[in-house]
Amino acid sequence: MANMNVSLRQLRAFIAVATEQHFTRAADKLELSQSSVSTLVNELEANLGLRLFDRHTRLLRITQAGADLLPLIKKAVSDIDSVIFNSSELKALGRGRVSIAASSVQAALMLPRFIKQFSIEYPGVTVELHDVAEHEVAKMVRSGEVDFGIGTEADSKLDLSAHLLSADPFVVVMRADHALAERRQVRWRDVADLPLIGPRQGNPIRERLDSALAGEGIVLTRLHEVYLPLTMVGMVEAGLGVAIMSTAVTRLATALGLVTRALSEPVIKREVSLLCHADRSLSPTAQRFRDALVRKRFDME
Repeated sequence: MANMNVSLRQLRAFIAVATEQHFTRAADKLELSQSSVSTLVNELEANLGLRLFDRHTRLLRITQAGADLLPLIKKAVSDIDSVIFNSSELKALGRGRVSIAASSVQAALMLPRFIKQFSIEYPGVTVELHDVAEHEVAKMVRSGEVDFGIGTEADSKLDLSAHLLSADPFVVVMRADHALAERRQVRWRDVADLPLIGPRQGNPIRERLDSALAGEGIVLTRLHEVYLPLTMVGMVEAGLGVAIMSTAVTRLATALGLVTRALSEPVIKREVSLLCHADRSLSPTAQRFRDALVRKRFDME
């Protein structure tokens, strides 16, 4: 059986000799000595168990076997060169793709400016932003649909790692003509009996908030339960109630003529984390995006 330790150098030597039809010219093209090129071709012939060239004193001619293999070897070398080039491009961030899932507030108010700056620095990189409901973020990271997510860290989920990006205090969002709008600060007990608009059960933000308030003996009852923060803000604007949200929505609420007031006794913050799969490696492109995101200080107000 032929020894199949074929090397890329042997294949390149064969292509050069077949193209130039001369060992010396092929050696000049490869910037090697004539004896090195001859040795590489001889090694390739031995490895394949085929004679690729007929050699005469003043004549070098490719054999039929060599002619049959030439287009196949050219394609193989071209494919390998493409792999090497693409890997170099990825390492240098000349190209690549980053995918990130984020709840709608973070997708709208936290990430766009950061993505813009990253795209200016790395124009060959495509950033895919998936704006989804809060409870979908961790699912998409866990399934591998995205490189990472921006959301609330789930308890007891060892397959996810989290890095805190910001901690946003909770506020009450209301119409400007609401009685509580006249106050500088509002206590949790002041809103407990109001018609509240909030996320549905199973939402990680709601679970964290309810757990923190339970320790203070405070229970919130939501009159309206919806998935998306934008819907909550719209319902407040329509006069259907007040919403408990984080300061992340301040810009949006203000744009719609609503007001926000800090909630105290106690002060509770919603933590926004970068979620990654603990056992999955990131590409160089995604790693650079992640590192830049971690270094960023987000001012959500």
